[in-house]
Amino acid sequence: MTAIKHALQRDIFTPNDERLLGIVNVCKAGKKKKNCFLCATVTTERPVQVKVVKVKKSDKGDFYKRQQTWELRDLTEVDAKDASKENPEFDLHFEKVYRWLASSTAEKNSFISCIWKLNQRYLRKKVEFVNVSSQLLEELPKAEESVPSGESQSVAGGDEDALDDYQELSTREEQDIESMMEMCEYAISNAEAFAEQLSRELQVLDGANIQSIMASEKQVNILMQLLDEALGEVDTIEGKLSSYEEMLQSVKEQMDQISQSNRLIQISNTNNGKLLDEIQFLVNYMDLSKGHIRALQEGDLTSPKGIEACINASEALLQCMNVALRPGHEKLMAVTQQQLLFAELRDTFARRLTNHLNNVFVHQGHDQSSTLSQHTAELTLPKHSPLHRDLLRYAKLMEWLKNTHREKYEGLSRTYVDYMSRLYEREIKDFFEVAKIKMAGTTKEAKGKFATLPRKESALKQDTESLHGSSGKLTGSTSSLNKLTVQGSNSRRSQSSSLLDMGNMSASDLDVADRTKFDKIFEQVLSELEPLCLAEQDFISKFFKLQQHPAVIPPLAQVSLKDMVRLMMNKIFQSIETELNSLIALGDKIDSFNSLYMLVKMSHHVWTAENVDPASYLSTTLGNVLVTVKRNFDKCISGQIRQMEEVKISKKSKVGILPFVTNFEEFAELAETIFRNAERRGDLDKAYVKLIRAVFMNVEKVANESQKTPRDVVMMENFHHIFSTLSRLKISCLDAERREAKHKYTEHLQSYVINSLGQPLEKLNHFFEGVEARVAQGVREEEVSYQLAFNKQELRKVIKEYPGKEVKKGLDNLYKKVDKHLCEEESLLQVVWHSMQDEFIRQYNIAQSH
Repeated sequence: MTAIKHALQRDIFTPNDERLLGIVNVCKAGKKKKNCFLCATVTTERPVQVKVVKVKKSDKGDFYKRQQTWELRDLTEVDAKDASKENPEFDLHFEKVYRWLASSTAEKNSFISCIWKLNQRYLRKKVEFVNVSSQLLEELPKAEESVPSGESQSVAGGDEDALDDYQELSTREEQDIESMMEMCEYAISNAEAFAEQLSRELQVLDGANIQSIMASEKQVNILMQLLDEALGEVDTIEGKLSSYEEMLQSVKEQMDQISQSNRLIQISNTNNGKLLDEIQFLVNYMDLSKGHIRALQEGDLTSPKGIEACINASEALLQCMNVALRPGHEKLMAVTQQQLLFAELRDTFARRLTNHLNNVFVHQGHDQSSTLSQHTAELTLPKHSPLHRDLLRYAKLMEWLKNTHREKYEGLSRTYVDYMSRLYEREIKDFFEVAKIKMAGTTKEAKGKFATLPRKESALKQDTESLHGSSGKLTGSTSSLNKLTVQGSNSRRSQSSSLLDMGNMSASDLDVADRTKFDKIFEQVLSELEPLCLAEQDFISKFFKLQQHPAVIPPLAQVSLKDMVRLMMNKIFQSIETELNSLIALGDKIDSFNSLYMLVKMSHHVWTAENVDPASYLSTTLGNVLVTVKRNFDKCISGQIRQMEEVKISKKSKVGILPFVTNFEEFAELAETIFRNAERRGDLDKAYVKLIRAVFMNVEKVANESQKTPRDVVMMENFHHIFSTLSRLKISCLDAERREAKHKYTEHLQSYVINSLGQPLEKLNHFFEGVEARVAQGVREEEVSYQLAFNKQELRKVIKEYPGKEVKKGLDNLYKKVDKHLCEEESLLQVVWHSMQDEFIRQYNIAQSH
């Protein structure tokens, strides 16, 4: 172990300026034995740092390496496991517990003893030693004796003690010793002889010292005599000092009297200064000038100059009344009299100001009514900016009144609201009456009448290409088909497309100009109301001081101020919401489509008002009215759907394009114009989906109930019209319905062509239907001709029954019948007839192939 210790000291610790004091050979408890060394070290430089280092051999085994280091101050506990029995296991508690197994109990005890001594010597925070024998710690010096001298001195820290007891020689002492040793040549070779010589010389020196002391007795006697004389002089000086002290005592008494007088004078001066400060304070802060008093008592409240003087006087009065008096001021008679004067001036001015503003409110409430006539014809509301401008001059006085006489301030607020609500009620009522007259005037002649909405004609462009066939045997028939097409187009009869009973419809007679005029009137109404309400709310906030900066007042108080403004606005404009709802009801009664205009305009104004102030009276009121407008819009959509469901078919005329299909087209065209870039586009998209579903359902319902016009014709024409409308308007939310309409149109066109083409060539049609049935049952096409009912002989018999003249006659009758079924508005005759040509040639080609 000694060799290992010296090797570790040389290779690991000496390069790091450390000394190895204790070592133990260990391995981790409960694991495979991988031996390593735990070393207790101290640094050679101060302050001394004590560490526990884990050292192990390298993988190649040719040198040792430092693996892990812990500071001894981080060690909290040493657990020796058993204090009474020999046990090589022990635990060291750092940031976590490390369990070790020593190679021997003696090494473990030696290492723990070293840790204990280092802890006692260098650490303030003592480590707790558990399960360690107290005898082991007490007999520590004995344990050191069994260790070699070099190790014992290192472990016990003896060299550290030697360093502490050693005192370095001074330079002079070192020189004296060197000179002494140079005088005696054998000082180094024979130390005992040198020591004896030094002893003899010391004795000689001691004898010389004693003789010198005995020789100085005479000088001692002389010195004692001098001391006696000095004592006499001291007594003389003490007497003089006592007389001086008595004299100084009398001076001290006089100085004390002077000092006390000066102190009293200083106190008096201090009191006078403080009294002067108090008087100046009262004069500066509780003295109101005569000009201010005169302005408060009799100042002119009608002129700008007089109002400014009153404002300055009221602010000065408020400062005097709100001054923070110091303790004791309230007991002064002058202060009490000034406070009574201030209270009297406050009450007097508050009465004068309240009476004046009451008169102004009453006068304005009655006087403004004379100016209404000049605004009603123009559909404009009177502007109150002059009144607001005049009253805002009193805003600071209202703030003063709010701070001094709250009850008078609230009384003025009620008076203003009372008279202004009457004024606004008259103005708004007259304004809305004019608006209603202008709205009703747009449809005065159309009231009470009901007519179908104008229909838009649209035709699907089709290429009329010449027929192509795989055989030339039907050239004559094909030519006759083309001739029939021309003849039919030239001789087509003009007829009414409406076969519906319109008695149950409630569509409006308004044209586009009327609706545009209504939109302008409604926009004008909202545009007049919005600045009126905003101006009044801004005036109320400023005049009654109900608008404060958020940094001045807490958030809850700010909310309270907004509530007060909204409450005053609700009382002043209590008729606006009622009048708006009445106007909306009139617009909806004139034409239910007006709800589209109103929804867009009202939504825009609500959005604008919310951007200005979401909690304002205007935003709240318009939001409430918007709910009514949205309800009317939904009612309009429901009414359109109900009209579709209640439509009745005339049994005597052909159906054509159904009115609600045309109505939907007009609704969509109008809505797309109105809702372009509108905020409520989502409401329109939802309405579109409801309407188009109802249109689809009711088209099928009418087609199923139709007796005069074939079902396929009703479906084909109406879904063609719907498809054309949706393709033209490009409504993105109805793309699926547009594709569905095209599919239904194509499907019923094909069905109508096949069913109609089978009537002039009925037997031939039955023959081919049988062929198709056999193929559908799984018979191969080339094997169908081997069946008796469908061989070539049977086909020739059927074809012989339809010579060219007979075929031409049948096709001519078919063309007339198709022309009779189709309506003129949709212009589908050429499309249907070309489809029949294609189908006829297709059947002919099938016959030729068989």
